Amino acid sequence: MVYSARTLALLLAVSVASVTALFISLVESVSREAVIVATVISFSASYLLIFIVLEFLVFREINKIYKMMEKLRKKELSNIAKEKSGALNPLQKINEEIHQFATLKQKEIDELKKLEAFRKEFIADVSHELKTPIFAAQGFVHTLLDGAVNDKNVRNKFLKKAAKSLDGLDVLVQDLLTLSQIETGDIKMRFEPIDMYKLCAEVVDQFEEKAEKKDVKLKLIADHHKIQVYADWQRITQVVTNLVSNAISYTPEGGAVTITFDVGKKNVTTFVSDTGEGIPSQHLNRIFERFYRVDKSRSREKGGTGLGLAIVKHILEGHNSKAEVQSVMGEGSTFSFKLPRSRHDGSDSGEV
Repeated sequence: MVYSARTLALLLAVSVASVTALFISLVESVSREAVIVATVISFSASYLLIFIVLEFLVFREINKIYKMMEKLRKKELSNIAKEKSGALNPLQKINEEIHQFATLKQKEIDELKKLEAFRKEFIADVSHELKTPIFAAQGFVHTLLDGAVNDKNVRNKFLKKAAKSLDGLDVLVQDLLTLSQIETGDIKMRFEPIDMYKLCAEVVDQFEEKAEKKDVKLKLIADHHKIQVYADWQRITQVVTNLVSNAISYTPEGGAVTITFDVGKKNVTTFVSDTGEGIPSQHLNRIFERFYRVDKSRSREKGGTGLGLAIVKHILEGHNSKAEVQSVMGEGSTFSFKLPRSRHDGSDSGEV
C-alpha cells in the first residue's frame, strides 16, 4: 500500500495539532509557551490514538484483505489490467480488485451457462439422430419376429433395411467419435508432402458409382496432375470426402460436381463446386455447426449424419486453415480451403 498507518497517523496528528494551536492562540490570556505545550500534547495524543486505531482496527484488516486479493490476482486476475486508484484510498483499491474479480467470475458464469445450453442442445440432437436408425432397425426386426421371417422375400427385404439402418448408426457413432477425438486433441495431425490431385482422384473414384446412379457428372479438373501440399493425407481425405458427398447429395439429377484447384506461390486452394439448390445466406455462418441442417426434414432424407461439415471445420483448423463457402440460391455452392504448398512441389515446372 502506498501509505502506511504510521504515515497517515502522522499527517492526521499534525492536522489536529495545528487546529488545536490555532484555537488556543485566539485566547488572549494564554502565553506562547502554553500554546506550544498544548500543541505538542495534542500532537502526541492524537498521533498515538490515531495510529492505534488505524493500525489495529483498520490497516491490519485492510492489509489482510489486500494480501488475499493479491493472491487472487496472481491466480485468476493476471489477464485483467490493474487499475490505479487514489494514493490515500486503500479501500478504493480493494474495491477495484473485488470488482475485477466479480467481473471475471461473472464472465465465467456466462460461459458456463452457454456451455450448459450447448450441452443440452447437443445431447438432444444426438438422441434424436440416434433414435431414427435405432427405431427403424427395431421396427424391421420386430416385424420379422412377429412372423414375417417365414416369408423369404419379406425376410431378406427387411433384413437389408435393418442392416442399412444399423450401418447408418455405425457411421453416426464413428463421426461422433472422430469429432470428439479431434476436439480433445486425441487425434494428432501427421503432416507430410502429399499430392492433392492424387488424393482428389481417389475420392472421385470412390464416389463415381454414387454419382452415376444419380445422373450427376463428377469431374476433377487440374492443369497439373501433381499438386503437392503439406498436410495430413488421411484427414484431408476426410475433408474432400465429406465435401464431395454433400455436393452429390444436394445436386439434382443432370447436375454436376466439380473439383478444381488454384495453385498460388505459397498456397493451393481446393474448390468443390456443385450445381445444386444452393444455401440461403442466413444459414451460411452456421452450416459448420454440429447437427445444423438448413432444412432438417429434407437433409435427413438425403442421408448424412449432420456432422460432416463440423468435422471438415475442425480438421482444417488443425491445419491452420478454414473452410469457406459461396452459394447462390438455385445455382449451387462452392466450398473451398487452402493448404500450404510443399517445398518439393513440382507443379510450376510443368511436371505431369
